[in-house]
Amino acid sequence: MNLKKGDKVVVIAGKEKGKEGTIMKVLRDENRVIIEDVNLVKHHQKSDGQNPGTIKDVEAPIHASNVMLIDPSTKEKTRIGKTINKKEKKVRVAKKSNKELDD
Repeated sequence: MNLKKGDKVVVIAGKEKGKEGTIMKVLRDENRVIIEDVNLVKHHQKSDGQNPGTIKDVEAPIHASNVMLIDPSTKEKTRIGKTINKKEKKVRVAKKSNKELDD
């Protein structure tokens, strides 16, 4: 998986299609990502005596294949490639603009 925490992505499939957000967490073992304010579900919090029970909206994971990176230079969705830069370091590259992504 080429996605990292802090990447700006757009959802390309599912009920949240078209929504944009920033990756909050990457679940590599499950091949899923959690995106800020996308795929919200209700979480019921039980009361503990001092605090009453509440219902909160929390972000649920989305499969990584259903999101696509937004190219920072062109602001369009793009695929991610890898290449070696002049300093002999492997870096992520946006396929549309062929520019290095901030790591």
